[in-house]
Amino acid sequence: MNDRHERGALEPKVFEAEIVTDGVPGSGPRSALTKWWGAPGTAHLRAVAAYRFRKLPRDFLRLAWFVLRGHGRWMAKAWTWATYGDLRADARAARVASDSEARRQAQELIRADSKARWGRLAIVLHRCAVLATIVAPVGLVLWCVDSWMAREDMWPWLAQLLNLIGTSWKVVKTVASALLLVGPVGWIVAAAWEGRDKEPGASWLTRPDRDDADSWIDERMVSKALGHLGIAPLNAFLKNGGELLYSIPARRDGNGTFVQVRLPLGTTADMVADRRDKLAANLGRAKLETWPTEGDEAGVLDLWVADKGALAGGAGEWPLQHDGQLDVFDGVPFGLTQRGVVVNAPLIEANWLIGGRPGQGKSAALRTLLLGAALDPTAELWIFVMGESPDFDPFEPRATRYRMGIDDAVAEAAVASLEDLSTEMERRGKVLGEQPGRPPKVSRKLADKAGLGLHPLVCAIDECHELFQHPKFGKRAAELAVRVIKRGRKYGIVLLLATQSPTKDSIPREVTRNVSCGVAFSVADQIANDGLLGAGKYRSGIRATDLRMKTDRGTCVAVGVTDAAFELIRTFYVPLEDEVDMVTPVIQRALAIVREHGREITARPVIEAVPVDHLADVATVMRGERRVPTRVVLARLAEHNRREYEGWTFSDLKATLAQYGFGPRKSSGVQVVRAEDVGEALSRRGGSG
Repeated sequence: MNDRHERGALEPKVFEAEIVTDGVPGSGPRSALTKWWGAPGTAHLRAVAAYRFRKLPRDFLRLAWFVLRGHGRWMAKAWTWATYGDLRADARAARVASDSEARRQAQELIRADSKARWGRLAIVLHRCAVLATIVAPVGLVLWCVDSWMAREDMWPWLAQLLNLIGTSWKVVKTVASALLLVGPVGWIVAAAWEGRDKEPGASWLTRPDRDDADSWIDERMVSKALGHLGIAPLNAFLKNGGELLYSIPARRDGNGTFVQVRLPLGTTADMVADRRDKLAANLGRAKLETWPTEGDEAGVLDLWVADKGALAGGAGEWPLQHDGQLDVFDGVPFGLTQRGVVVNAPLIEANWLIGGRPGQGKSAALRTLLLGAALDPTAELWIFVMGESPDFDPFEPRATRYRMGIDDAVAEAAVASLEDLSTEMERRGKVLGEQPGRPPKVSRKLADKAGLGLHPLVCAIDECHELFQHPKFGKRAAELAVRVIKRGRKYGIVLLLATQSPTKDSIPREVTRNVSCGVAFSVADQIANDGLLGAGKYRSGIRATDLRMKTDRGTCVAVGVTDAAFELIRTFYVPLEDEVDMVTPVIQRALAIVREHGREITARPVIEAVPVDHLADVATVMRGERRVPTRVVLARLAEHNRREYEGWTFSDLKATLAQYGFGPRKSSGVQVVRAEDVGEALSRRGGSG
């Protein structure tokens, strides 16, 4: 042994093996009890129990105070009843108001009620006396008989009656003994219930210690906050002991708390929304974190309150920043709602109006939508920037039409594209009508058929107010935009508009009325708010005016993006700045996806409109009448095809009809077009054809 130590230390031998746990107690899968103990619900119950144990002394004192206060309230009610305190208060109020009639009525009510009360007492005493007069002698006789005679010697019916009375007496004594034990407990419980806080919510019983304790909102807090808004009908309701009805109690909703309240008579949700800053202060929140809006009715308040600090910071990186492609029929990742849920913004069957003050994120939001569309290999992009801005330059390789500038040529190109979209709608309508089953709208299946030309077509116009206010092209641009918005959704045509000047003059009213998705970043006033989100939104509490410049950059109020009445969205931001360009890599990936699907991106020529048949149009607007005045024909032609006939005069109509061998004739002093002349011209043309 010594020799071995002299040669060197022993080297431990290492064995390779696996630890086998079969058969070892506690080493297998966790038992059902262990799983139950570690379940989230059980953990919550344990937290509540531990919290309640720590707060037991405080809860005991609180309940004792409830019992004392309950007795005091009972005494006050008894005193009010005995002294007619409520009626006397009415009489005093009438005297102060010098209303002799109301005072006289109150006094008469006191006298009448006093007389009725004493009358009822006399009736009760009289009935008790009559009952005692009958029962007492009978009871005395039965007691004497039972004392002097044995039950066996009595008549059977008398013995049974006495046995029944004895049994009943035992039951009464048993119940009385139980009441002597339970009665005081019930009395204390009733007194505590009477003395409880008459405000909704009982979070003091169930609320454990938690990290977000400062974000806790319950009905009691909401009632207190609403009661200090200075709304007269609401104050009077609560002062008189009224309790607010919570149709939806306070519950967690994403990164905040949602509650729905039915307001008392004379109070509307608009009144609460007008005092949003005071409501936020009462709830200990920032104004941006408190959103009171109108529910299904004017008297129903929908209130969403964010957790403290939950809306701070951006939405994070765009989900498609580094990989992936997209189907525009499924929507585009746009941002995070106030509840922390990713919004898939709809493109197909939707049109967008995005606006806000400069530098608040409207162009970045439009860029995000276009990036999503670019990642769909079937989507075609048209982009017009009505200003000298490089925000969309990286899209030029992916777009079939791209123009940027402030000169008239860009405005003219934008109007021409809107004209082409109008013509494209007519073509797509005919193509849909030729498909089996006559589908009512473009689907993903139809969009994938390249030969049909029903692929998604997304047209974006940034700084659209410059186009709509253009002295030469503005009116026509507004008419065409409204037409595309109204009808294009069925045909896979999407119009995206962005502006930093959302006023009643810069954005046509019909555009605001008909767009399905309105997005407002920070705006200056109610006019701009409703110009983007729709009429009445400001009054109902949906207000982008509360978004702060710079502080809330990238945060917007949106309607129509989801099924909710509105969403407060922190939009995803894809940087495009002097030193950071994250847009170009996405466009390069989009181009690669397009090539992988065997498609090409080429500059799309101006769409040729279908030739107009003037003679057939004149025959159509005759509407079966024998003679139609030329002024009526011109009006009907403009109504039939505004693009073609809007500027026509009598000379234009006369010259066109002359090409077919006839013209207007005078009848009763008025120039008219005759149906027989039109019919003969059509016959001659048909015969020559």
